[in-house]
Amino acid sequence: MNTATPHSPITITATPVRYQESILTDGALDFLAALHRGFEHRRQELMQRRQVNRARIANGRNPQFLEETRRIREDSSWSVAPLAPGLRDRRVEITSPIERKAMIAALNSGANVWLGDMEDTCSPTWQNVIKNQVNIRRLLAGELSFSDTEGVEHRLVHEELSALPTVVVRPRGLHLPEKNLLIDGAPLSGAFVDFGLHFYHNAQKLIDAGFGPYYYLPKLENHLEARLWNEVFIVAQDLLGIPQGTVRATIFIETITAAFEMEEILYELRDHAAGLNSGRWDYVFSIIKNFRSRGARFVLPDRSTLTNQAPFMQAFSEQLVRACHRRGASAIGSMSAFVPSKKSPQRTASGLEQVRVEKRREAAEGFDGSWVAHPDLVPVTAREFEEALGGEPNQIARQREDVQVSSAALLDIASLPGTITEQGIRDNIEIGLRYLESWLRGNGAVVLRQQLEDASTAEISRSQLWQWIHQSAITDTGEIISRAWVSELADEIMERIERFEGDRFEDAMELFEACALRDDFPTFMTAGAYLRYLDVPSPALELVG
Repeated sequence: MNTATPHSPITITATPVRYQESILTDGALDFLAALHRGFEHRRQELMQRRQVNRARIANGRNPQFLEETRRIREDSSWSVAPLAPGLRDRRVEITSPIERKAMIAALNSGANVWLGDMEDTCSPTWQNVIKNQVNIRRLLAGELSFSDTEGVEHRLVHEELSALPTVVVRPRGLHLPEKNLLIDGAPLSGAFVDFGLHFYHNAQKLIDAGFGPYYYLPKLENHLEARLWNEVFIVAQDLLGIPQGTVRATIFIETITAAFEMEEILYELRDHAAGLNSGRWDYVFSIIKNFRSRGARFVLPDRSTLTNQAPFMQAFSEQLVRACHRRGASAIGSMSAFVPSKKSPQRTASGLEQVRVEKRREAAEGFDGSWVAHPDLVPVTAREFEEALGGEPNQIARQREDVQVSSAALLDIASLPGTITEQGIRDNIEIGLRYLESWLRGNGAVVLRQQLEDASTAEISRSQLWQWIHQSAITDTGEIISRAWVSELADEIMERIERFEGDRFEDAMELFEACALRDDFPTFMTAGAYLRYLDVPSPALELVG
């Protein structure tokens, strides 16, 4: 279907879904068109710059602290904007897909902040793109409820926004298109669509409730991308008559290049910056992606051994806290993806203890709060940060000037202990296949062995396999990892997977092989898959979730 809106240059190519007309109003489409015309050319230039930077790293040039921005790092006089309402105390942040049942559980969890995720745990089907916006509006209108298949009604304990966790939204990354919205035949940016629709419909409502339009920005690779987002915020606020500086953004530091520009990123967004988040899984993926052909020094062991206690991860965490607190920004720790289960009491008890230890370490390092993906992890995390904060809403006053800023420490991959095992290879294959199959059916996350797997962990899985194959890595038993062997194990795992009607395992296997077993290395696994594999829903499809 090809529908051009009567008052907008935007063409909608998707089969319509229910409630679409309430989101894609003439005013909203005009707003998206203004963002596209104002910033798409620059976005494309920055995406080209990413490719150039990756090529330089592949050819032996390590990321480094920029000489041209030294003055920003050495100037102690600047800071970010004061902490906004609802963002002073962020000791526990919970993330979930923007699906009604998951939202209600997260919002009732007692967390300080709720992150509605339009990125890593969201498969960007057209239905999901619209559903995300509809469910946010339901929440802000006090109309969020859900009846499950057993007739159980799920509702918020509190309907007033002031009594709920602070609402923050994560749009898609700058690299992703929205293929169903076109201007002159070219797709709009998925990031600008997610941000733009949310901002247009909800900014004033959030301000009226005593908060503001708050965002998490994913996948930034340098301060120039932060500058782009800052200019988007300025124009968006002007277009809707919102006071400048009302927007607040927390930036994920989840790429190796961004780790060398943390203060510069805060500087570019300083009138709109709320803090930085330690996005550890995407950060590991970024390291593998950028250094995948640089030899044994950059070959990582089994993913299960990659903890925040690894020397290069410890350096990353401490330098992030230092950068944030020097500039008056919040430092938010990494997500705990453990999923408790009453069916596995011993494993659940062990997992909760691991979460407790991890959160205690983050609090001791100076983080002001941390992420969880399950409501049962909120009390565990809250206790550790309450003890560290000592009655204060945060510990920004703890400057961490004792931390030595070091490029060598950030790139100290070789000192990481651990081995590659056959089980590690099998785990990566299964995680990749099961996640992709779920994603192709419109689900952006899957629970495996009581761990929530999303796009970031699936990316680690397939990129590790690619790197191990192309570096002829050796397992702990002395076996060389080859394409043929990994392919054989993948076939074996496929044979053991229980199939069901309507599954997408054949497509998942095709996609997995293209991303992990071929000579070329797709920069993002789901970028090309989005264009080729994701189907549009049937006309007038009821929004589920």
